This record gives sequence, structure tokens and C-alpha cells, in this order.
Amino acid sequence: MSLVSVVAAIIRSPDGLLLCAQRGPGMSEAGYWEFPGGKVCAGETEQQALVREIEEELNCRITVREHFHTHVHPHAAPTISLACYFATIIDGSPIPLEHQALCWLAQADLTQLDWAPADRPAVQRLVNLSRHAKTEPY
Repeated sequence: MSLVSVVAAIIRSPDGLLLCAQRGPGMSEAGYWEFPGGKVCAGETEQQALVREIEEELNCRITVREHFHTHVHPHAAPTISLACYFATIIDGSPIPLEHQALCWLAQADLTQLDWAPADRPAVQRLVNLSRHAKTEPY
């Protein structure tokens, strides 16, 4: 079994909304929504990979914050281990260089979108937290 390490950024705006990215036509699972990110390259930490991927995909810089969730998605070929981290934009505004669309949603409203299968566990956990907590996780 081949395992690919992938990272994703849960980027929260100053007004509390989360950045969602729709996969573009040339990407696998085109049309599905995801938290932006990508593969971890050899020699990179997950945090370094996430900073690089966001610069490449969205043309902005982030600070990676706390780890939120890791899920191994065995139904993909190869198997994907997706680690999600909270992040904050420190420079620039997101521009969809690889995605076909971006949107900002309240945490409780994330299930309005059709999420990529690997992202669904993190999305469900975020929505559940929004229902049971008075404050956001970070």
C-alpha cells in the first residue's frame, strides 16, 4: 500500500469565515471543494509544505497554527493521509491560481458544499464543533 502525505490549510478570515477552494478542471476530483494545500515533498515538514502549497495555489503567505485533524483516506489510490492545520493569512489575498473558485463560509455552513471525500471528516468535525462550542477552535 502506497501512502501519500497531504496537508491542508483551514484558513480563517478576521471575521471568522473559513476559506474553501473548488478543485479546477485539470485536478483529480474536479468540482469538489477542499481546504487548499497539497503533497508533502521529501525533506519538508508538514508546515513547510503547507506554506509552499498556499503560495503556489493562492499567491499569498500564511502562518501555520495548530494541527486540527489527520485522516487516512484509504479509498483513494494511492492512500492519502490528510493533515489539516489552522492557518492565518499574513500577506496577500487568496487568488485561485489552480482552483476554479474560492469562497468564505461560516464554520457551521461548511456542509452546504460538495467536499472532496478526503476533506469530509475534517469538515464534519468543524461543523460539529461549531454546534457544541461557544467559541471557535482557535
